[in-house]
Amino acid sequence: MNADEMNWLLQTIEEPETAKRFVQAQYELGRIPYQLVVDLARQRGWTDYPPVRVWTAPPTSVEYATVQAVIFGAAGAIS
Repeated sequence: MNADEMNWLLQTIEEPETAKRFVQAQYELGRIPYQLVVDLARQRGWTDYPPVRVWTAPPTSVEYATVQAVIFGAAGAIS
């Protein structure tokens, strides 16, 4: 769904809280990107919306996860 479609749909919703819930649901269902949520909030003056994304690690720290690869062949699994 693009920005024009969302704006058109939001024109039919009278209550701001209902519009916010609709936008949040579309985002959670993967139908619109986060940037569109932010843009809609700015356009509509939703100062308390969207919720801010929180990063769990500081931006300077890098953590690497060790992944064990398993290759399945004709003779069995090799790890």
